[in-house]
Parts: sequence; C-alpha cells; structure tokens
Amino acid sequence: MAKNPIPNLDLPEDLDPKYVNFVRISHTASEFILDYSLLLPGGNKPEVDARLVMSPTAAKLFLRAMAENLNRYETKFGEINIPTPHSLADDLFRPNTSNEE
Repeated sequence: MAKNPIPNLDLPEDLDPKYVNFVRISHTASEFILDYSLLLPGGNKPEVDARLVMSPTAAKLFLRAMAENLNRYETKFGEINIPTPHSLADDLFRPNTSNEE
C-alpha cells in the first residue's frame, strides 16, 4: 500500500512564527479546538496567539504524528525528560498563593 505523498507547503514570506508554551484543548462532538499561548510567570491572562480547529479524526492523526516525531527526536537526540516533582510548569501554572498584591 503506497503512502500518500506529503504536499509541499507554501510558507508566506510575512509569516510571523510564534513561540508558545501553553495550549488549552477543548472539544465539541465534531471539533477539537487548540488555543496556543505564551504563559509567563506572573501573567494571569495570556493572549491566544493561534487557534487550531480540527475534526476528531484529524486530531487523532495529529496525535499519532506527534508521537512518531517525538520518537524520532528521542532516537536522534536522547530522551526528553519531564521534570518531577517540581517543574517549570509548576511555577508557570500553580496559582499564586502569596499575599502580595
């Protein structure tokens, strides 16, 4: 069974890449919505930089493609370690419990 070729993508010269470190994922019965944002320490309401909307089938294929690419990455560069128990994500996403205003 032949694979479908990956189409060439047209990258506009004025495309503005965004660095994101946070995604909020929601869904309806027919769509997955991924809102990407940059969340920095002390920030309380990050702005959505990009929104992707895809069908459940496309979302599952995206998940598969990400898993395959992460596997290739780790094969080439080594395992990606997720820090535990305390991580940068803890600092970024833990509610501020100090009494400072």
